[in-house]
Amino acid sequence: MWGAQHGPRRSDHYYALTALLSARGVRVTTSRVIALAIFGLALTPLGLVEGSAAPPWGGARVLAVVIAGCAFVLGLRWLRHRWPSRTESAVCASIGTILVAIACLLPSEPVYGLLGATAFALIVGYTALFHTARLLGFTLTVAAATTLYLAVRLAADDIAMALASAILVGLLNVFVAFTCRMVVWLTGSAEAPGEVEPLTGLLNRASFYELTATLLGSRSRDDDRYLVVAVVDIDSFAAMVSIVGSRSGARAREGVGHTLRETVRRDAIVGHVGEAEFLIADTFTAPDPSPLVERVRGAIAANPSGTTASIGVVSTPLRPLADRPPHEVLDEIVAIATTAMSEARRAGGNQACYVVGPSLGSIGDEPDDSPLA
Repeated sequence: MWGAQHGPRRSDHYYALTALLSARGVRVTTSRVIALAIFGLALTPLGLVEGSAAPPWGGARVLAVVIAGCAFVLGLRWLRHRWPSRTESAVCASIGTILVAIACLLPSEPVYGLLGATAFALIVGYTALFHTARLLGFTLTVAAATTLYLAVRLAADDIAMALASAILVGLLNVFVAFTCRMVVWLTGSAEAPGEVEPLTGLLNRASFYELTATLLGSRSRDDDRYLVVAVVDIDSFAAMVSIVGSRSGARAREGVGHTLRETVRRDAIVGHVGEAEFLIADTFTAPDPSPLVERVRGAIAANPSGTTASIGVVSTPLRPLADRPPHEVLDEIVAIATTAMSEARRAGGNQACYVVGPSLGSIGDEPDDSPLA
């Protein structure tokens, strides 16, 4: 998904996978599946304190209800329109780990607790996919300690059953953790290109500038390609939010972000840098970027939300920029593209304004501001 965007290795790949889910259009489905799994786990403590598993002390049922209620609240968090932040997700996983551990210790018969300990596999899998090795280690440690305690209790009556149960639960957690981490490694999600904006899963402004500046810094005097930077701004976004509310505005931004990921080329750098503003950077072998830009504009207009966008585009040859500081070049290009976007908006929106070969700083080439056909 990130194409040729390279960056520092990050141990916490939460937003990288969030972006991947958004790019495939399955983020909402994923959040609902997670919520369903949590609701299922909420029923576990209620079953562990009934029948022959009921503990001798009367407060166990009350505690089981409290645990179930807490788990239910955590599940509701995943049904909200906004995907949880990395911190919220980590807190949810930590609390869920503790709740499962307490629930497994409630039954009077340890064999029931070992049966409930299989629920750790769900949290282990989620943590292995989305979070750091440290948080995964915490979850595995709590699961191992709970399983070992219950196995020792069970061994007083049945050593063979205790050994078999402990091995089964341990292997289940280890296999799930290994498999999920392997998926992260194979998809390349552990190699996040920098920080991303949580709502859309696109790069934030700092990361967009870093990666685009790196692209510019790799140019040479023999480079005959063209750098294209586009500023995409949702038309009448403030008015839309005031009429239909912030939730619909967030959905519109998510929709535009998803459209951009699906429409631009694989190696393009895409960022969400403002409330309704997006940036695209890519290199072309020809100065005319209009086929891609018009495809982006049309795809946004075809979005079910009915949003449109004004787009300002700068196309400039890379060769004359060989001796210029990349961040200064990028600042100038983005400023010119932003001005072009404003002109497209004043012209009625849902259109693109192009600036080809602009004069940048000390470079003496005269700009050609006429729109491309």
